[in-house]
Amino acid sequence: EVQLVESGGGLVQTGGSLRLSCAVSGLSDDDYMIGWFRQAPGQEREGVSCISLSDGDTWYADDVKARFTTSSDNGKNTVYLQMNNLKPQDAAVYYCAAGFHFGLDDLLYNYWGQGTQVTVSS
Repeated sequence: EVQLVESGGGLVQTGGSLRLSCAVSGLSDDDYMIGWFRQAPGQEREGVSCISLSDGDTWYADDVKARFTTSSDNGKNTVYLQMNNLKPQDAAVYYCAAGFHFGLDDLLYNYWGQGTQVTVSS
């Protein structure tokens, strides 16, 4: 059974940083993509970043490209999302997801975590 568990969310001031973690278990091999998504109240879920577990390739949404970094520690089966220079518009529930295709469309992902809340105060 594939499971993803996010952690690391919390309250941070504008301009601050947080690092989210996604603990992944049950994947049969490294031929997976891990995506990060977020959903703010009243808004659609949007893709933030993704990473290929096999070769480390990454892709970012334009509005986070210069501020967020995703990485993986395959030995620990954990994927990270380092978020710097956070803005109030970054506040949302952040989810990680696993799938077989590279991209920021949530339809590409088959398995989802429960989410972690990120709140950014102005």
